Amino acid sequence: MIDTHCHLDMPRFDGDRDVVLERAWAAGLTAIIVPGVAPSTWAPLLEWPRRDARVQVGLGIHPQFLPDLDERDDEKSLALLDELLGKGGAIAVGECGLDGPTEATVPMERQLRVLRAHFALARKHKLPLLMHCLRAHPELLELLKTEPLPEAGLLMHSYSGSADLTKKYVKYGCHFSFAGPVSFMEARRPIDALKSVPLERLLAETDAPDQAPHPYRGQRSEPKFLPLIIEAMARARGESLDMVQTAILANTKRLFPVFQGIPASSSTGS
Repeated sequence: MIDTHCHLDMPRFDGDRDVVLERAWAAGLTAIIVPGVAPSTWAPLLEWPRRDARVQVGLGIHPQFLPDLDERDDEKSLALLDELLGKGGAIAVGECGLDGPTEATVPMERQLRVLRAHFALARKHKLPLLMHCLRAHPELLELLKTEPLPEAGLLMHSYSGSADLTKKYVKYGCHFSFAGPVSFMEARRPIDALKSVPLERLLAETDAPDQAPHPYRGQRSEPKFLPLIIEAMARARGESLDMVQTAILANTKRLFPVFQGIPASSSTGS
């Protein structure tokens, strides 16, 4: 099992990060992707895979962090991102994307400009995009009409769109990752969306420290919860756990070739 989106570098893990990782490996995880969210996080993140190849990273600017960054520095930040991606060490571009609530402080025009730059960098460096989209699906779909997807792919992280939107993203070639909300007892929209995703486009994540699955909802999430999320996905889809887990691993390895050497497994950890 590979957690395709886990913010292990966040301060909420400062007190027990090594213990959290040990619990993840004990639960059956074989790798974790930590997505960068702001320029200040990039250099420290790039050191991580050099220490432990099981932890890989992406580099990007999250739209929710744009209010903290001077717009006059956007080009400089994106130039630095280009430079770091060119040196290797990152397996994805992102987390990046569009955020509707952030439009109150960062105009969508700026968000779109920064996101277009991420698309261009992903195509240039032949890396997949880790896409955040919250309450901004019309804007993202409009963007996709003119912005070619990177050849390496695009992953809709913690997908929050409807089943109808899913069909549109599928036509563009997107992949979809789901987190803890698919396990919530009252979940409807995420489960309907989950059921509409072709099995060959499906991935899984914890989005830790957020979105802990049932029965840990409201607590700090961590990668050891990934088996619970995959089990919930299989139940919701009415498919066998072995089939869903095997497909998710194969899809992850195809989107992120660095994991090709990881063997398939037919059972989750405990």
